[in-house]
Amino acid sequence: MGRHFEVRAAAMAKTANAKAKVYSRFGKEIYMAAKSGVPDPDMNAVLKKTIERAKANQVPADVIKRAIEKAKGGSTENYTSSMYEGFGSGGLATVMVECLTDNANRTIAELRGAFNKSHAKIGVSGSVAFNYDHVGMLVFDYADEEAMMDALIMADVELKDIEVDEGHMSVTVEPQDLNKAKEAVEALIPEVKFDVMELMMLPHEYVELEGEDLMLFKRLLTMLDDVDDVQNVYHNVSNVNEE
Repeated sequence: MGRHFEVRAAAMAKTANAKAKVYSRFGKEIYMAAKSGVPDPDMNAVLKKTIERAKANQVPADVIKRAIEKAKGGSTENYTSSMYEGFGSGGLATVMVECLTDNANRTIAELRGAFNKSHAKIGVSGSVAFNYDHVGMLVFDYADEEAMMDALIMADVELKDIEVDEGHMSVTVEPQDLNKAKEAVEALIPEVKFDVMELMMLPHEYVELEGEDLMLFKRLLTMLDDVDDVQNVYHNVSNVNEE
């Protein structure tokens, strides 16, 4: 159905991130979900869904357990979610940076440093977001598009897109249907292993960068990945992983 770049970007993003970064990100999300309600997934739907996403992304059980125990222990840490938007060198590349922080001043200072050193620019709220869709995405090994579509429709999932490439399938759904889609996929493929199961921002269109603009944008992504408060980075550059 024609979204090769989105699938590639999602799959590569998961393998490119260091495991420690992924574990830290889910640890914070699980902690906040447990802290905001009952620290028991059987009694806290948000926590249950967060744990399911963490497991689908190969987060170890001990990381999940530590985050829940931290919430049970009455930790006073409190994180606030925020999204920052910006433009890469040359203005064609756009980026959305999702953060979870306990110190907004520290976060914005570190983000500005990354943008400035990459000749990039932080934009105002809404300057980039209108070019992105908030979706749920699952990526896994499967090739029967028709069977998958039937299964998702029967499960009353609001399907946005299905893409199959060399036996690798990506399913894009409305964000509120991510867990419902996961259950439908598992019912159809009992032994399925998800390469990606995430809520994410997907750009409407992609661009290719060249020369210094590409080099600077890669620098920006590297520097953003080094910021502890950054949870996810979404962008519209299709050739960022090319040498």
